[in-house]
Amino acid sequence: MGLLTFGINVTLDGCCDHTAGIADDELHDYFTGLMDDAGAMLWGRTTYEMMESAWPAIARDEKAPRAMREWALKLDAKPKYVVSTTRRDYSWENTIHVQGDLREAVQRIKEKTPAGVLVGSLKLGAELQHLDLIDEYRLVVHPILAGHGPRLFDGLAESRQLERVSVKTFKGGQTAMHFRRRAG
Repeated sequence: MGLLTFGINVTLDGCCDHTAGIADDELHDYFTGLMDDAGAMLWGRTTYEMMESAWPAIARDEKAPRAMREWALKLDAKPKYVVSTTRRDYSWENTIHVQGDLREAVQRIKEKTPAGVLVGSLKLGAELQHLDLIDEYRLVVHPILAGHGPRLFDGLAESRQLERVSVKTFKGGQTAMHFRRRAG
């Protein structure tokens, strides 16, 4: 069974607005590496629609910056699972609609994806945290105080102890932190 990894950008004050971070080549390369290591992506509808509105066009744009286009091309090819109660039709290739009980559906996805699943949606990540399904966390902290939300794990019901696996600092000042669930 593959691991479920929650990966997201966050500012020092907890903001997870994708426009609040430092999106440079090194950051794109880092997330491309995370995606390469995973067998599939898992998103909520809102994140999926944000990604769908940008990345397929970048994949087709031969003049797009190298790091962005590499991410976009690999994302096009990657299986993309989408949790939505309102949307049913998906034109982006390799997109699969997740239906039914969330816990059971995510367990099935993990079972059939030995390379693991990368989750990149804030609200979905919080729900998966609540369901105790996240195995690892890949947080990239940006040296920015955004002063607005949405915020990481707002409304978390209980604490969870994590074990630090690694920390890496990028030239742009961002810090990538890798945590996993503490055993026991």
